[in-house]
Amino acid sequence: MHDHENSERLASYADVLAGELPGTWTSSHLPPDAKDDLIELAERIWDLDLIAASLAEHPLKQAAVLTRTDGAQLVLLDRHDGREGFLIAAVAPSELPDEAYRGVNEPNGIALADDPFTGAELVAGDLLARYDAALAQARLNATEEVLPSQADRLVLTWQPDGSVATAPVDDRAGAILVANGFVQDPQSGVYRLNGDDTQAQARALRELGPQLEAIGIGTGLQHPASRTAPTSVPASAPPVPAGTRTPAARGR
Repeated sequence: MHDHENSERLASYADVLAGELPGTWTSSHLPPDAKDDLIELAERIWDLDLIAASLAEHPLKQAAVLTRTDGAQLVLLDRHDGREGFLIAAVAPSELPDEAYRGVNEPNGIALADDPFTGAELVAGDLLARYDAALAQARLNATEEVLPSQADRLVLTWQPDGSVATAPVDDRAGAILVANGFVQDPQSGVYRLNGDDTQAQARALRELGPQLEAIGIGTGLQHPASRTAPTSVPASAPPVPAGTRTPAARGR
């Protein structure tokens, strides 16, 4: 198969995959002549298993990058094992410091068959869940004053300045937070609700609980000094890589 045909096939697969994943994703293709971008991307692939082994023998010649609205990224790349389909891996955020990845398990990539609809189901049920958990932990590590959330539980942490901060594990919760006045820090990914107007803050927290519960996410309000399990917040009360040395290696 000619290089042009390979590129078209990869880009088309990525376009369909992006439309089938939960949340809102876009895809972009990096062709072989985008050498600098491919080198930078390869250094941020968050994997120490299947994809790392593949790249050790077959340097990245082209790729498709899938980007979610919250900045999370996946990379689709060619397989070299004689089978149809592609490999897909998580991409570590470049804005987080090396220390943020310490103690975080790599969300190692997976192989996909030559059917993007089946591939989307596998990504959503496996890689994406592990990636979101790893992202949440890395972002938490970069902000010492925010306690970790879980997939079904959003933990809100009081800050010394009177604001409330949280690091949700998916973009559904993020959208609800923004709708209630939280602002996301583009560097850490943490959402904050300032405390300049305490009445407005309390009202936002009261309204937040039922909206999250409607999509199956509980809430907890906690102070960072205490590392015990957070208390539940009643609805009526105010209540976070392959290559030579990559972000993946930082987690070890």
